Amino acid sequence: MARAGALSAFTVPPNAGALSCRVLDPVNEPVRNAEFVVSDAVGRKVVGGGTDPFGSFVTTVPTGEYRLAVSAEGFTPYRASVTVGEDTHASLGDVTLQVAQPPALPRPGEWEVDPQHSSVGFSARHIGLARIHGRFNSFAGVIRLGERMEDSAMHVVIDAASIDTAVKMRDDHLRSGDFLDVARFPTMEFYSDRFVHKGGSRWAISGGLTLHGVTRTVTLDAEYLGIGQGLEGETRVACRASTELHRDDFTITWQTMLARGIAAVGHSIQVDLDIQVIPKG
Repeated sequence: MARAGALSAFTVPPNAGALSCRVLDPVNEPVRNAEFVVSDAVGRKVVGGGTDPFGSFVTTVPTGEYRLAVSAEGFTPYRASVTVGEDTHASLGDVTLQVAQPPALPRPGEWEVDPQHSSVGFSARHIGLARIHGRFNSFAGVIRLGERMEDSAMHVVIDAASIDTAVKMRDDHLRSGDFLDVARFPTMEFYSDRFVHKGGSRWAISGGLTLHGVTRTVTLDAEYLGIGQGLEGETRVACRASTELHRDDFTITWQTMLARGIAAVGHSIQVDLDIQVIPKG
């Protein structure tokens, strides 16, 4: 379809065309921030981004055959093929996303974290450049799932001395009084009884994190991944979660500045959890 109207002033480079789409939900409301990816015929990503407040996007691509994928939290992904000609506007018009069926929730009862199939990881900025990644190798946890997921609670204990960044000298420093001070505070604990459904498979889990002798409220941005069976036929439930902590909130204030005024260790810590739980006992 030839360009017209507002797109008549849209500059398209030589040997390229415009591609557009509007993403709607089942009641014809725009889906903001839906993620779109345009790939070429062999599956290589050409361009991607998010839809605007009206659920739309417009982009220019070289002429050719493309595949469009659109996804949004709580909806079934949409895929289509499209041909973009030179100096033309290829519009897919209105695309309606269908509500996805959320994964089945686990049965109520006591569940425990399986440390062999779970990880508690973190990362922090180093000298203002790359991030240093690490993990805690020893932890345990129990989750009590209620008849309603919103009535659930969890308690997790982490062995602070099990910190592991793959560099012994650095790990020893992190265990010292400058940072975790594991001699005085051997464990970190998280307790929550507030599970809030954010839609689809997303949950907010808020609770108290006790770290370095200080307790602060922390909210985990969690994604429920569903139920599966292990190699021995046991039931397993999986989720992943993340949050950001600030060292100063927990009085971990050790700092060394580089000559350019850049902190040797960043003040914020990104925490990423991949958790599997199994029925307790």
